[in-house]
Amino acid sequence: MITSRRDFVKSASLLSAALFIKPSLFKYDKSLIGLQLYTVRDAMASDPAGTLARVAQIGYNSVEGATYTGTQKFYGMDATAFKQLVQKNGLIMPSAHYRLGEEQENGTDVQGTILHDWQKAVDDAAAVGIKYMVCAWLAPSERGGLDHYKQLATYLNKAGETCKKSGIQLCYHNHDFEFDKQNDQYPYDVLLNETDKELVKMEMDIYWVNKAGQDAVKLFNEHPGRFPLWHVKDMDNTPQHNFTEVGNGVIDFKNIFKYADKAGLKYFFVEQDQTPGSPFDSITKSIAYIKKNLV
Repeated sequence: MITSRRDFVKSASLLSAALFIKPSLFKYDKSLIGLQLYTVRDAMASDPAGTLARVAQIGYNSVEGATYTGTQKFYGMDATAFKQLVQKNGLIMPSAHYRLGEEQENGTDVQGTILHDWQKAVDDAAAVGIKYMVCAWLAPSERGGLDHYKQLATYLNKAGETCKKSGIQLCYHNHDFEFDKQNDQYPYDVLLNETDKELVKMEMDIYWVNKAGQDAVKLFNEHPGRFPLWHVKDMDNTPQHNFTEVGNGVIDFKNIFKYADKAGLKYFFVEQDQTPGSPFDSITKSIAYIKKNLV
């Protein structure tokens, strides 16, 4: 009887302690190390099956898509076939990139974009199991002034509503041009303030935030929970601020990762737009640093 009571008290104490643990501590799975497939875009274009197998062999277990159109779908495959290929390699693809669609190609609207046939893109994303659809980049013609960014916020809110109906979260991915001040205001602040914080989250590209002279941690503190996705991309110590392997540059990722809970981090993806040699060599160096120092 005494043993049972002791066990009961012990169990009750553990349960009480658990109630005081911040739920934010469980916001992202540290065993997941992702790769943005733009880093290996040429290989994905010529041999997606072999590329995904090699990415998995290096140690990545999560990927973010970089190529989708309403006609070519995912790297030339329909949603079902691509999902099977991802799963075959023991990978997940929780996130993928998409375009706004204001800019035309050869005088034709681009399908599978936020402004053109978005519902089809959402349906395909849901079929693959994607949880986050990300507006990846604005062409120069899609940027404009602050009023245009306010219009963009309206587009994003509407697209976010469509995503939400399928259980998907819309995000916006930054570069540095969103931090070019206009009338003493950053376009990025317009997007943060004019979009519904539940319908539109942010994928922070940490490299571009740093290149723009901004502070990632400051943004996390000002907009807690708004940054479920990160691009982990380093900057070398040269006047050109070139892309480099994670841990090989000047960005203090060890400090930034301390604020993962504040940011609302769910998934992060290594990305290196340009590499000095084989991108596979670079992503191998990056994951080695991440495993040793960040997760």
